[in-house]
Amino acid sequence: MSEPAAMGESTGRAAARTVTVTGSGTAEAAPDLLTLAIGVECRRDNAADAFAAAGAASAAVTGAMRSRGVESRDIRTSGLNVRADVVWQEGRGQQVTGYVASSMLSVRLRDLPAGSEVIAAAVEAGGNDVRLDGVQLGFADAAAVLALARDAAWADARAAAAQLAALAGAELGEVVCVRQHPAPSAPVPMGGMQRAFAADSMPVEPGEPAVGTSLTVEWELLMEAARGERGVGGPG
Repeated sequence: MSEPAAMGESTGRAAARTVTVTGSGTAEAAPDLLTLAIGVECRRDNAADAFAAAGAASAAVTGAMRSRGVESRDIRTSGLNVRADVVWQEGRGQQVTGYVASSMLSVRLRDLPAGSEVIAAAVEAGGNDVRLDGVQLGFADAAAVLALARDAAWADARAAAAQLAALAGAELGEVVCVRQHPAPSAPVPMGGMQRAFAADSMPVEPGEPAVGTSLTVEWELLMEAARGERGVGGPG
């Protein structure tokens, strides 16, 4: 229980006793969005050739996805890099042996049943230069799922607070303060897949990702005298 806190003079009360608890809750739902991290990496003798090859491979990947219904608004370039490929040679130090250009795309797939085919088509289009760095399943709008998780967190917090109040010989009164802690990102990672060499479809099982949140709630504690005067209050 918290230390007694001073109340405003207008209330006519010198102090109030409170109990503060943190409750957590989760909710599961069928996902409706798959976020794919896919890119290309090309090595050539000079930077210009590497950059051009990466651009061509990236265009082939995005073209394959668009041809299967992925909208341009759901394809975003999230990384672009050109670097020298160097090795250490005794007596000569670092020597440039070529140049590597890479491009990374973040793609949202809204048709989950077609997700495996879209990924396979993108891998086939990019060939051996393609990299598939992972997929995440989540929700286009997580608000409804988060609301269910919030309900569960509230019930968890209130149950704990009621038990503590009973142990202290009191009952819960009105809610003094509620704080919701930042919820983690909705998408749930499915693991990384480094460098794909085949275009065969790989099943993507959606399952039911969980969304979690937590609430810290402070209740007023009603002692025996207060219960006689006011009764028991607070949300149920």
